[in-house]
Amino acid sequence: MPRTVIRTCPLCEATCGLAIDLDDNDRVVGVRGDADDVFSRGYLCPKGATIGQLEADPDRLTRPLVRRDGQLLPASFDEAYAEVAARLRAVTAEHGPDAVAIYLGNPNVHNLAGQLYVRPLVKALRTTNVYSASSVDQLPKHVSSGYLFGDPLAIPVPDLDRTDLLVVLGANPRVSNGSLMTAPDLPGRLTALQRRGGRLVVVDPKRTRTAERADRHLAIRPGADALLLMAIVATLVAEDLVDLGDHLRGHVEGLEQVAALAAPFTPERVAEACGLPATAIRELAHELAAAERAVVYGRLGTTAASFGTTTSWLVDVVNVLTGNLDRPGGAMFPRPAHHRGSRRRAFRHARRHSRVRGLPEAIGELPVATLADEIETPGPGQVRALITVAGNPVISTPDAARLDAAIASLDLVVAVDPYLTATSRHADVILPPPGILQRSHYDLAFSALAVRNVANYSPAAVALDPDQPDEWEILLALAAIALGQDPPVDVDLADAFVARQAIEAVVADPGARLATRDPDALMATLAGRRGPERLLDLLVRAGPYGDGFGTHPDGLSLEALLAAPHGIDLGPLTPRIPEVLTTTSGRIELAPEPIVADVPRLAAAMDAAVPNGEHDGEQLLLIGRRHLRTNNSWSHNVPGLAKGQQLCTLEIHPDDAAARGLDDGTLAAVSSEAGELEVSITVTDALRPGVVSLPHGFGHDLDGVEQQVARANPGVNSNRLTPRQGVDPVSGTAVLNGVSVRVRAV
Repeated sequence: MPRTVIRTCPLCEATCGLAIDLDDNDRVVGVRGDADDVFSRGYLCPKGATIGQLEADPDRLTRPLVRRDGQLLPASFDEAYAEVAARLRAVTAEHGPDAVAIYLGNPNVHNLAGQLYVRPLVKALRTTNVYSASSVDQLPKHVSSGYLFGDPLAIPVPDLDRTDLLVVLGANPRVSNGSLMTAPDLPGRLTALQRRGGRLVVVDPKRTRTAERADRHLAIRPGADALLLMAIVATLVAEDLVDLGDHLRGHVEGLEQVAALAAPFTPERVAEACGLPATAIRELAHELAAAERAVVYGRLGTTAASFGTTTSWLVDVVNVLTGNLDRPGGAMFPRPAHHRGSRRRAFRHARRHSRVRGLPEAIGELPVATLADEIETPGPGQVRALITVAGNPVISTPDAARLDAAIASLDLVVAVDPYLTATSRHADVILPPPGILQRSHYDLAFSALAVRNVANYSPAAVALDPDQPDEWEILLALAAIALGQDPPVDVDLADAFVARQAIEAVVADPGARLATRDPDALMATLAGRRGPERLLDLLVRAGPYGDGFGTHPDGLSLEALLAAPHGIDLGPLTPRIPEVLTTTSGRIELAPEPIVADVPRLAAAMDAAVPNGEHDGEQLLLIGRRHLRTNNSWSHNVPGLAKGQQLCTLEIHPDDAAARGLDDGTLAAVSSEAGELEVSITVTDALRPGVVSLPHGFGHDLDGVEQQVARANPGVNSNRLTPRQGVDPVSGTAVLNGVSVRVRAV
């Protein structure tokens, strides 16, 4: 019979509650915001509203595909697993485990199976060739947080609902819905900030939708954010405006070294390189120092840039020096409901380097900017097989045309993916996961980045199709195959092994509410559950609000979450220093050596006044942009999101367009050292002169892509212009913003 199910939307980081109406056949007939959701309060964006179209997409795969005689043909899961086992075993037997690479796309952190069962798969592969979307997105923030606070996952977020001054760099939260900052209804929250007398300052080369509504917009040159922040630090120090506050005093070391590093970066010295008046830079420093509650927030425009790690570090340095770290209204550390583990070792990165280019490892992965090199370059460790899980690196990573050709040359490609995409079209085996409503959901990653502490669990709303394994079962089957098991795999046995390991890790953690408990007893207590539900129940009951399996009877458990479909409000963010600090010193280490060592490179950019390569009259600087109706490359096949205006155009300033004989709607050729493409032009004065903008995630017109809606509106792939050589040297993250290009009329 018709019914309404309540669940959290998994389509972006906002984690909004949805009320979804289903008919007698479990088809979606209506979607609205859940007015009773404790976090989103009924807010709904266009992506969530079209979740029914996504579920009913006729292009979504429901059966595995196996390549036979050059064609991808339907197969059973057992047949697909057998193909993977035979061919993966052949590659590793001849070339070793490092001949297999794995790439993880960002949808993995948007679903419970990906968050809990990808790690066992990676461990089972025993390869050092681990890549993910993080190294084209957020890796600099993990590295800087690891050095500052000891934990790469300890990322402070703006306390939006209580701040008086929000400074946003390289982000457009009114459109992106937030990133590394989970906050449903960001437009409403930003409006509320200004209505209560607070101020919003946006630093961005473009007058974005967020900048249009800001109290001030500073149109900085692409790639110069680190110089701006360093000048703010220099001003705070030189004018005696540093005030750590009583709550941080005694918990910070390295202040004198940071002051000395910043001294040469005066507002007057950086002004030309930033493209901003020195007076505006100094005024912003004064505002941050004077505000009772202020916070600086930087996102993709700052991380996917040449100084990504240094900029991410400086965001938190400014928050520390103004006393705005770890206090209400500043940058605060969320306390999610699940147990996250207590770090007992100091953060380390660059523990190994990539084989070909020597790029550093960070949080267990190598930079994806060098994946093509690892495939193309002969020798021990050459990548000969690739497993992708919810990833589309042919669209989302640098030097895309070259990577496309490299993946096509591999001996084996396995894709866990519901579509034939630009990447999975090269696969020898495609294993499709079930639909969104057929999976349970809990945001382990985003609750740890939320501007308010909440817990919200959504059980599966629709039964699995006949012979359709859940996504966690697919991942476990691949892990078992990687360990040498022959299919069919006993998934329950593998799941029990993973659960036992998780229990033993939790009881060994002195910070858990289950410390020193008997693993056998806990395993028996959890015996009635399997898969993600068993692991989630363990993590929630062991977490800071958990029932501890009886030690805290009023605490949380999976049962408690099931009884609260609209979520459980755990309250506003609270101070967590020194508890959250796990550095060797136990303090905020403000001057970590690897980042300090990058400052001379920043000084050279200041002296040259050409961060990331300034245009020479012909060259322009390319930046990306976001659209409310898209999410990277994985929402373009939804009719309700694809309709309307052309989203993938090259935006250009009127002066730059006139100099090249370009008019609105005309076709232009855009070229870089990586490649060339043709794209329609949108002329707009929202961009500063010398800058052009092209959204990422498009380019679906490649042979073999089977997404009808996306192919009808394919756009162009901006990463065909992104050179693979351009990386932030500290983290290895690809430089996607501030790429030098030439534009000419076609």
